[in-house]
Amino acid sequence: MMEKEINPRFDEFLFDWSTKFQFLVGGYGSSKSYHVALKLIMKLLQEKRTALVVREVYDTHRDSTFSLLEEIIIDLDLDSRVRCISSPMQIRFPNGSKIIFKGMDKPAKLKSINNISIVWLEECSEIKYAGFKELLGRLRHPTLKLHMILSTNPVSKNNWCYKHFFKDEKKKYFVLDDEELYRKKTIIINNTYYHHSTADDNLFLPPEYIEQLEELKTHDPDLHRIARKGEFGINGSRVFPQFSVAAHEEVMDHIQKIERPLKRSGMDFGFEDSYNALLRVAVDRKNLILYIYWEYYKNKTTDDVTAEEIIEFQKNREEIRADSAEPKTIAYYSRKGFRMRGAKKFQGSRLQYTKKIKRFKKIICSDRCVNTIEELKYLTFKINREGEMQEDEFNIDPHTLSAIWYALDDYDVVDLKRAY
Repeated sequence: MMEKEINPRFDEFLFDWSTKFQFLVGGYGSSKSYHVALKLIMKLLQEKRTALVVREVYDTHRDSTFSLLEEIIIDLDLDSRVRCISSPMQIRFPNGSKIIFKGMDKPAKLKSINNISIVWLEECSEIKYAGFKELLGRLRHPTLKLHMILSTNPVSKNNWCYKHFFKDEKKKYFVLDDEELYRKKTIIINNTYYHHSTADDNLFLPPEYIEQLEELKTHDPDLHRIARKGEFGINGSRVFPQFSVAAHEEVMDHIQKIERPLKRSGMDFGFEDSYNALLRVAVDRKNLILYIYWEYYKNKTTDDVTAEEIIEFQKNREEIRADSAEPKTIAYYSRKGFRMRGAKKFQGSRLQYTKKIKRFKKIICSDRCVNTIEELKYLTFKINREGEMQEDEFNIDPHTLSAIWYALDDYDVVDLKRAY
């Protein structure tokens, strides 16, 4: 016997295994991931099964799905019987059930798994459609009923999740009107259990959290629609709608007033068609504001020339975080006395870093950083041949954005979605 207080909105969902697909979409803080994890644990305690939990990037499991499942197991006082193994990440149950974790950034490792009867795709909108179809092929068992649970925040109607589970107007494909789901909250159709939720459905959230979500309405309407209302939509083409320009003196005055500002420098390398882009940025961690106040932006200059032009960084012993894909260049600058190190890059880092920068409430750029303004003010997402928005590709190659990525590579902007 176990007792666990849950949100009433998820009461029916926890015990409904009538369909093959279960698609949960909702805003930040709605507790959908928590209740998927709880549902999975209860099922595997009752039946001997192997469940596969998938995210686009394997390493993100540790601080998300694995951590969440472990937290629930401890909270239910099951940790003496259910083993949470951290390396490699897996969870083993006393009846022989187990949960294994995989990432689509390491597809070769999917080939070695067998007898998977449940798959959970967390943040399924980040997974490619080809990956979703590959996982369908991995979902097989000779005797057990098969289930796939997909959970996501509602990004764009151009995303494959919307086109597959709702409608694709271009292909004249229709399953369900998303507006109907927002009204009814739960719908079962085509062997799929649809579930919609928002922060209002999470009775354990403090009022301050919902107030933060409401604030998004003023500085990022698209994110407000996603985070607060939990609704799909046509995203604005601008990557950073919160980007603005201010007089240099005003920017520096704001930075001086920040209590313990985080100051960083990042550099992207280039020569012929691309550029050496070196930026200084400052972060107001309390108010979630990113300031960009200095830039160096040139191409067709050799490293020795560039080193002379940015010599102030060497003299001031100012650290530069740079593109780790250029170890020889970093080694050259290090020999010249610069404090330069490679920033962390990984499969899927473009998408993850872009999402991180989008979490700032404001991005304020000095009017002296003319190249940064030119690249970022009207930066838009790239559209592929099928008319779909590519959330990790842009209409140009923004070298200044890469410099910001590297500058903030190990700084994590407060993510409202993961806060509760």
